[in-house]
Amino acid sequence: MMKPLALMAGLLTFAGLFMACSSSNADNQLPETVQTPIPPNMKIATFGNGCFWCTEAIFLELKGVSKVESGYSGGKIKNPSYREVSAGTTGHAEVIQITYDPAVITFEELLEVFWKTHDPTTLNRQGADVGTQYRSAVFFHDEEQQKLAEEYKAKLDKAGIWSNPIVTEITAFTNFYKAEDYHQNYYNLNGNQPYCRAVIVPKLEKFREVFKDKLK
Repeated sequence: MMKPLALMAGLLTFAGLFMACSSSNADNQLPETVQTPIPPNMKIATFGNGCFWCTEAIFLELKGVSKVESGYSGGKIKNPSYREVSAGTTGHAEVIQITYDPAVITFEELLEVFWKTHDPTTLNRQGADVGTQYRSAVFFHDEEQQKLAEEYKAKLDKAGIWSNPIVTEITAFTNFYKAEDYHQNYYNLNGNQPYCRAVIVPKLEKFREVFKDKLK
């Protein structure tokens, strides 16, 4: 169990640092669950914490994480496009779906990285990116994930890390639609672009400093 003072110190390290990326169908009834099959002994976590170009790059570096896919969750139409999601009318959030080995990294450790690497107090906004598609969200896949997420959020609120309350949505996972191919592994394939050097690199450097014991 993380001590409140240690938790506060760690989170304050990130205050103001992680700002979101700037991103350059008829309503159909969704199935109850859209879930990609996963290997035995692996689990899935789905987080919305701003532009997925940045968040994907961070979680890919964690030990125990075998795959991170950028996509869309929590919306009201099937197979949305990036253009549709960016319009803010589909109800989807930009998310990353993480395949991880719970014997190497726990869901609670993933939550720690999640809450330390974005601002969970800005409703439908991360930095200059504004809209419901940028909302802070944990889409839990089972009751254990729900319990851990709610307890962690309550602990952070009680610790008073931020002056404003946490607005992270904690809701049941219902769907995940993988984003277009050019969004996948974006930083590693486009690291020399000015945006990546100016925005993503500083975040990764700070992340690596704080979570160096959890890196691959």
